[in-house]
Formats: sequence, structure tokens, C-alpha cells
Amino acid sequence: MSDTAAGLLQVGLLVALLAAVYRPLGGYMARVYTSDKDLRIERGAYKLLGVDARADQTWAVYARSVIAFSALSLILLYLLQRLQAQLPLSNDLPGVESGLAFNTAASFVANTNWQSYVPEVTMGHLVQFAGLAVQNFLSAAVGICVAIAVIRGFARSKTDRLGNFWVDLTRTTLRVLLPIAIIGTLVLVATGVVQNFSSGHEVTSVVGQTQTIPGGPVASQEVIKELGTNGGGFYNANSAHPFENPNPLSNLFEIFLLLLIPVCITRTFGLMVKDKRQGYAILGVMGVLWAAFTFSVTFFENQGAGTATQAAGAAMEGKETRFGEWASALFASSTTGTSTGAVNSMHDSYTALGGGTTLFHMMLGEVSPGGTGTGLYGMLVLAILTVFVAGLMVGRTPEYLKKKITAREMKLVSLYILTTPTLVLAGASIAMGLAVARASIWNTDSPHGFSEVLYAFTSAGNNNGSAFAGISANIPFYNTALGIVMLLGRFVPIVLVLALAGSFARQQPVPVTQGTLPTHKALFVTMLVGVVIIVTGLTYFPALTLGPLAEGL
Repeated sequence: MSDTAAGLLQVGLLVALLAAVYRPLGGYMARVYTSDKDLRIERGAYKLLGVDARADQTWAVYARSVIAFSALSLILLYLLQRLQAQLPLSNDLPGVESGLAFNTAASFVANTNWQSYVPEVTMGHLVQFAGLAVQNFLSAAVGICVAIAVIRGFARSKTDRLGNFWVDLTRTTLRVLLPIAIIGTLVLVATGVVQNFSSGHEVTSVVGQTQTIPGGPVASQEVIKELGTNGGGFYNANSAHPFENPNPLSNLFEIFLLLLIPVCITRTFGLMVKDKRQGYAILGVMGVLWAAFTFSVTFFENQGAGTATQAAGAAMEGKETRFGEWASALFASSTTGTSTGAVNSMHDSYTALGGGTTLFHMMLGEVSPGGTGTGLYGMLVLAILTVFVAGLMVGRTPEYLKKKITAREMKLVSLYILTTPTLVLAGASIAMGLAVARASIWNTDSPHGFSEVLYAFTSAGNNNGSAFAGISANIPFYNTALGIVMLLGRFVPIVLVLALAGSFARQQPVPVTQGTLPTHKALFVTMLVGVVIIVTGLTYFPALTLGPLAEGL
């Protein structure tokens, strides 16, 4: 079988697996968030937390709950790293330096999982599974909770209540993430992923040198790393490491995991707003964008220019021979489109246009299909913008899901859309203007050096976490700057989108008329795809011309 046929078969199998679980998982999640029944373990958790499970919150209280919970998580994870040397299962590793501990805590709480360190020689087992893995669950759950609150904003009317954050968080963790993670861990162990508490074994290599092979609870962290669109690896090589991702079967399963919830939550959206066609339309936009970027990355990597590339038959630098071009490109497109950031190949070694495509994919705002929850509410914000643009064309007050889009809603939408580009471009500009930041760039004599800095801030601002490797990020400037960008890029949009949901929830639904734009048909899907690309292109195109486009052309 040719590489092309094998690659197409792999993509087809992935799509078939997602189609098979789309209805059952999407429907199950809708029932989880609309049920008025609590499990016994949930009632115990509410009693422990002092939470009234029947008390819904306004958008402001919901937002404050998200911020307070995340702030507490940030402090606890920071302290866990700093006190590592005094804790059990530390593997005799020292406490993490303060700047790096802040950056890592901010990264994992913000669902970014940017790693400016080598995990296997920096973090002991306790910090890995009690700190980082726990945040993989909780930060993913927070994103889903916000998405559900936004859906309620469209589904409810004449109310200022969006649900209860603590109930949503508990149900998401116990009913959605944990059951899938348990099953997924067993599947990964069966494919060969490591799961133990070994601090490492010394072996003699084929050249006679002594080498330590580190072990750890890898499979249990790997599954939530992908399922929660987190991306932080147990090993420095991430999913290119054979202990995290040993073979093509585990590779395909990991791609399936990182796409699973972002895809299926569109059905949850359709069911909760009582119009499944709306969910299909959003899924259609996400699918078109994901397919286009997957094709582009695959094309650029298979057709890479250069004598060595052509002699090898493809651009194999930085890629695992276990996976090849197609599986590497499929993983790269999926991870940069879902705010996961996990990698099974080194994006810094991609061709200029191939790497630039992964960079541009993140710049869309992580909406194709985006992270757990974040992809859905990000796409809904762009859908509102699309309806507004369409309303301007025909001179009619725009409406979406029977809710009017007034000046207040458009101000919130505008602030949401401007937040991430402001953080990314301002951060990259400051870094390029400071000598201490420029000194960390390895490729100083080409546009690729600028691409590395731009990629770092794009990854941080969009809560992705992947990186171009040719930059030394573990210095005070980058630890602080990227940490701040990750936190602002996560929580400022959350507050804005919750305010937007609260505004819609208070409205009285308007009747559908002949002048109402159908938001479930091909015309709207096409317009939404255009808005996503055009808004992003107009924002980032000048920066892209200085980096990957200049290098590639």
C-alpha cells in the first residue's frame, strides 16, 4: 500500500470513529447538563464544598467562581512544585525554580500546558500525577462548563441565570472526563504506553554507555492530556516518545481523543438549544477548516522543496519514522486546531509553509474544532459576528437563535475577538524589541527566528502549548511574559463570553420571519468560514509575511 493510500485510509478511519461516537456522546453530555438528579458522590461533594446544587448563578457570579477556582488551582500547583523536594515520590528532584514554577502553574491552569522544562528530569511523580494531571482534568472541565453556560444563555429567556459552576464542574469531571479517561488509559496501556511508578532503570546502550530509562504513570496522564486538549507531555519529546506513543495504533487513538469532545459538544449544543441543525452547521464549519488545514500541512510536508527533502521523498526532518508524513501532518493539524499542543513531530523542523500553516491554524482562535468547550464558544462568537455582517448587508437587525444582537452584544464580541491578537502581537513585538529576549533565539540570521517568537506568543495567547523548538524559553522574561499572556488569553475571553451569554439569557426570544437569516444552511456555513479566515487574515497577515511567508517564498 502506498503512503498516500495509507494516509487517506487513516484519515477515513478517524472520521468514521468520530462519526460513530458523535450522537451517543453528544446526547449523553446534553443529558448530563440538563438533568436535575445528582449522583450520591456528587451530593457528598456539594456538601463538602457548601454548595446549593439548586441555586443557579448570574453570569457575574459564574465568572467569579471560575476565576476564584482557577486562582486557587494556580496557587496550589505553584506550591506543589516549589515544595517538591520535601514531598514523597519526588525522584530526588529539587523544587522547581520560582519563575518556571509560575509559568508552569499558569500554563496548566489555563489549559495551555506550555512546557519550558524537560519533564522527566524536572518533575517527580507526585507533581506529575497529583499536580499536572489533576489540572489536566480541571482546566478542561472549566472550558466545558463555560461552553455549557453559554449554551444556556441562548436556550433560556427572561432570566439572569446561567447555571451553577460548581455543579457543572463536578458533573463534567465525574460523569464526562473521568469515565472516558479510565477506558482510554486501558486502551493506551494495551497499545504499549508505560504505566508504573519506576524512578528509572539504568541500562547499557549499544555503544557501551550507561543510560537511565525513566518510567512513571504515563498512560493515565497521556489520556487526559489528549482528551482534555491539554498537551503537556510526561516526556520532553511529548507524543513522539515511544513510551507515550509507541505505534501507529496508539497515534491514531490519541488523535481521536483530542478531537472527541470538541466535535461531539456541537451535538450537545444543538440538543440544548432544541435545534440539532444548528449543531450540525457549527460542526460543518469546524470540519471544513480542519480538513483544509490538514490537507495544506500534508501537502507542504510531502512536497517540501530542497535536494535532501526530494531525495528522501518528503520532509522527514523532525519526524518519527514510526508515523511518517501523513500521520505527523494529521497530528499537527489536529493538535493546533484543538488547542491541545501535543506533538508527535517537531513543528520547528517542518517546511516553512508547513510550519506556517500550523501557526496560522492556531491564529484562527482555536475553533477548528478548538479545545474542550473553548472551541464551541469561540465559534459561536464568530457566528454572532457573521450574523451581524449579514444584517448590515440587508439593513436588518441581526438575530441568532432567536436572540437580537444589539450594540451591547457587539461590543462584547469585538472585545473578545481583539483580546487574543492584542496579546499575541504585543507580546511578540516586546520580545523582538528586548535584547535579552532576542538572545534566546537560535535562528538569528533568518525569518525563522521571528517565526519562533511569533509561534511562542500565538501558542500562549491561544492556550495551545506547542512550540517551535529553536528558542530558549526558560528565562525570566519568557517565563513571566508567556505566563501572563496565557492567563489573560484564557480568562479575559471567558469573562467576556459569559457576559455575552448573560445578555442573551435576559432577552425575550424574537419570532422567526421571512427576513431572518437561516443559520443552519450552507449559505451561513460558507459565510462563517469566510469570516473566520478573513478576520484572522486581516489581523495576522502582516506578521505572517515577516516570518513563515518570507521564509517560504
